Amino acid sequence: SVAFGTREVSWQEILAAVQGQVDTVGEAAVAMRIPRTILALVAGAALGLSGSVMQGVTRNPLADPGILGVNIGAAFFVVIGLAWLGINQLEHYVWMAIVGSAVTAAFVYTIGSMGRGGATPLKLALAGAATSAALSCFTIAVVLPRNDIAGGARSWQIGGVGGATYESIYLVLPFLITGFFISIFSARKLNSLALGDELATGLGENVAWARGISGLGAILLCGATTAVCGPIGFVGLVVPHFCRLLVGVDHRWLLPFSAISGASLLLLADVIGRLIARPSELAVGVVTAFIGAPFFIWIVRRQKVREL
Repeated sequence: SVAFGTREVSWQEILAAVQGQVDTVGEAAVAMRIPRTILALVAGAALGLSGSVMQGVTRNPLADPGILGVNIGAAFFVVIGLAWLGINQLEHYVWMAIVGSAVTAAFVYTIGSMGRGGATPLKLALAGAATSAALSCFTIAVVLPRNDIAGGARSWQIGGVGGATYESIYLVLPFLITGFFISIFSARKLNSLALGDELATGLGENVAWARGISGLGAILLCGATTAVCGPIGFVGLVVPHFCRLLVGVDHRWLLPFSAISGASLLLLADVIGRLIARPSELAVGVVTAFIGAPFFIWIVRRQKVREL
């Protein structure tokens, strides 16, 4: 990741930049790629882990922060903060994004729970898709009249790690660490939920508490990542399915493997985006969409609608 990009660099320049030297243009380029690489790893791990948690909480193979509208909700609240509340500091973005993630998750789950059968996977997916479409339109409506924020907001909405700085990583790190530990320690609860609500209750599990605490971890991960990177889709959808092929359905193994695989996928997508569009680059959110959209279609075709 630090070796490849618009400008070619030598191994000597890489080693010098890692040691803190920025005397040449190549060393300066590498120095800028280091926080970008760190952010791609951290954000990818957060998205992969949150996607796995969301699929466990909802028992929905189509669940991920993008499809359920959580990322779009976080982005919508950040844009509202930019346009209407005068927010211009990253620490405020983080809080707005987390609140937006929580509100959207609660709204989608409430809508998906209405009617006969409760919160089925298909109804949650449809509620999330409709919510995402509506919030995307609302976001555009907020941004269009504001030329002063339009350029930055539109580029941020695509989702990317190109503007990474150590300061931005430090600001979101406490939220990510908290969400990571909550999610990892929810593994046994998610294993119980996978058996069904009635059986989980019979085993002594408080289903509402298990869903709430697990969802809190996912919301912290999604909100903090969206605040610093923008909404990046499909990582949380692709990674858990891939990891189930490797380690099975036990969340004690699935969650850490999802974090590692998510970090690897997002970092690889960022490198690909730099290489295929030289001398420019594709935002990582565009690359993950190219990877995730066909995978999403394959899942829908593989799972019969009546089984979802």
